Amino acid sequence: MKLGIVGLPNVGKSTLFNAITNAGAESANYPFCTIEPNVGMVAVPDERLDFLRDLYNPKKYTPAVIEFVDIAGLVKGASHGEGLGNKFLENIRRTDAIIHVVRCFDDENIIHVEGGTDPARDIDIINLELIMADMELVERRIDKSKKAAKGGDKKPLHEAEIFERLLAHLNEGKTARSWECSDDERELIETVDLLSLKPVIYAANMDEDGVANCESNPYYQAVKAIADAEGSQVLPICARTEQEIGELEPEERAMFLEELGLHESGLDRLIKCSYALLGLISFLTCGSDEVRAWTITKGTKAPQAAGKIHSDFERGFIRAEIVAFDDLKACGNMAAAKEKGLVRSEGKEYVMRDGDVTLFRFNV
Repeated sequence: MKLGIVGLPNVGKSTLFNAITNAGAESANYPFCTIEPNVGMVAVPDERLDFLRDLYNPKKYTPAVIEFVDIAGLVKGASHGEGLGNKFLENIRRTDAIIHVVRCFDDENIIHVEGGTDPARDIDIINLELIMADMELVERRIDKSKKAAKGGDKKPLHEAEIFERLLAHLNEGKTARSWECSDDERELIETVDLLSLKPVIYAANMDEDGVANCESNPYYQAVKAIADAEGSQVLPICARTEQEIGELEPEERAMFLEELGLHESGLDRLIKCSYALLGLISFLTCGSDEVRAWTITKGTKAPQAAGKIHSDFERGFIRAEIVAFDDLKACGNMAAAKEKGLVRSEGKEYVMRDGDVTLFRFNV
């Protein structure tokens, strides 16, 4: 999973990136401090995997991984090449989802490129640039479909009509993800790499007081209203605090979170939001050689899940031996789970569930 962190300059993108990746991306109080995108790989915290590691003491421990990309700050006119324009947009295009950092705090010592804090305006600026870039792509797709239809083929003509309706929607300043359409139409527009179609998590970056009282924070409520209207997610966060948490040792981190009255870090909450947003789950494999988490889409059947490990596993799939993690943990080990009949044999039509501890049987 690859997540792009975007936003206007000086809203806290690089601070948040540093906090969640501990990668030391440069962060400074002037626009375009981030020019080349900083990339950080983050292991997904998973207590289930830690339990299996302690149980099996494997040679290798492999958690799921998320790639975070800190993309340069966007400004008005980016879709026409302003600022770092086209380069910025291309970096977004390579991501699975967008973490849109929105400034929800006042600080006269930190420059705001638009002159002051206004989350709704800032979101509109970013969205409009993505929409304008999308409009160019959609217009090109319409021209291509109409040319293909000149031979009398009705299919490209039907496609052109669909994209013309989408173009009218974009022309109203609305994102592609907010366009209401059928499943077939959705499948078609997904063939074009539209920026405003990407799922979004709005990271409402506040100061400590703002996070503690986010329900009464007007800036946060403005972001939440926008997220709710378009079916996106919103995450209240203080990037500065998260950076402090990220610099602590694990034991100190737990104590610091407790002092703040938090159950989990912003990174943990962000990862949960990301999985929910993209419809992802994890199944687990374990043994003395390796304990590992595998990320799949909800609804994936057992043979396709096996294919994530190796194509031979899918091609020669026989069955999957599965025990729910909670059952395994309650029993203490695999032998006890088998004795109680909790290890199931599942076939090709089985739909994988989050936390399935799995052994695939195959023959090639």
